[in-house]
Amino acid sequence: MTYKEFGKTGIKASLLGFGAMRLPMAEGGKVNYELATPLMQRAFELGVNYIDSAPLYCDGDSEVAVGKALKGWRDKVYLSTKYNAGDFTAVDLRTKLEFSLKKLDTDYIDFYHMWGINIGTIEQMKKGIYKELLKAKDEGLIRHISFSFHDNAENLIPIIDSGMFESVLLQYNLLDRSLEEGLKYAKEKGLGTVIMGPVGGGRLGAPSSVIKGLLKREVKSSAEIAMRFVTANPCVDVALSGMQNLEQLEENAKIAGIENALTVDEIEQINAMMAENKKLSDLYCTGCNYCLPCPQKINIPHVFGLMNYHRVYELTGYSKAEYGNLYKPMEERTAAWEIGWGTDAGQCIECGVCEEKCPQKLKIIEQLRETHEILGHA
Repeated sequence: MTYKEFGKTGIKASLLGFGAMRLPMAEGGKVNYELATPLMQRAFELGVNYIDSAPLYCDGDSEVAVGKALKGWRDKVYLSTKYNAGDFTAVDLRTKLEFSLKKLDTDYIDFYHMWGINIGTIEQMKKGIYKELLKAKDEGLIRHISFSFHDNAENLIPIIDSGMFESVLLQYNLLDRSLEEGLKYAKEKGLGTVIMGPVGGGRLGAPSSVIKGLLKREVKSSAEIAMRFVTANPCVDVALSGMQNLEQLEENAKIAGIENALTVDEIEQINAMMAENKKLSDLYCTGCNYCLPCPQKINIPHVFGLMNYHRVYELTGYSKAEYGNLYKPMEERTAAWEIGWGTDAGQCIECGVCEEKCPQKLKIIEQLRETHEILGHA
């Protein structure tokens, strides 16, 4: 296992981290502890010393499962979990922190993340909960104050510059590179850097000759390319992977044990080929969002993004599965991102409003029809 200096925290973290968001589940919304516990403990045996959970993962059972797996390992593994922001008051934070400690069955949390904060919540934190965070740190309940980031790329820098945090958790992979400069900046400023979604939330785990073709050498899977790409970035301290079985764990641990997962020439080759793929994607949609809002509530850039995963990257299975979610009634959608998905392209009434607003003058109506025919089930 490769270990990295984790910012200015003084610890060395394993390059591979265990993301406890997609643990094996049993019936009734509970984690299957008989599978999950030995899986996590096997990761510890292989040298993984960073594990990440959150109060809402696995239908609220992830923290309990992680706590069980840490028995006998607590002093060897760095534990991360998150504050699911409510009203940003000291009482709310303390209540949720204590609840997480209880579920995890531990006396302290190594890295306590402000979950999904954005530039607008920094001032709220300064007025409300930051003093409570410092107090909890003084009491030994948490050891490091961290944040996870889901805002626009330009807002990452000022959050880092606030000086409030010791590490950051952000998304970065072959398909999502908008935070690449922010990742580098965080590293330069001495924050520990943790990557979520190195395999693109499962997208890059699907078979794809295009992704596998990014390297001339023989590779086992598209997921291997994705993990090599992330772990080869010197600005990455920990790459979290939501591993669900021993095969995935063993494969990722092997990659994380390679000192140089990619050569300089291979990185240049991947960058060049992905840049060409991006140009091809932009021919169909640049994602500028000028076409929105659609009167029929079709999230046109999202729909075209799924089509590009099929057309450009051959991630057809993923594209069809995600497109199928657009048939879900709005009242059954519980998360903000699910609501943002919009409706399926079959709802288009060809009003032409989107085409009038498109700066690329794309034939949106025609492309929506094609997308629905290829990805839809109707």
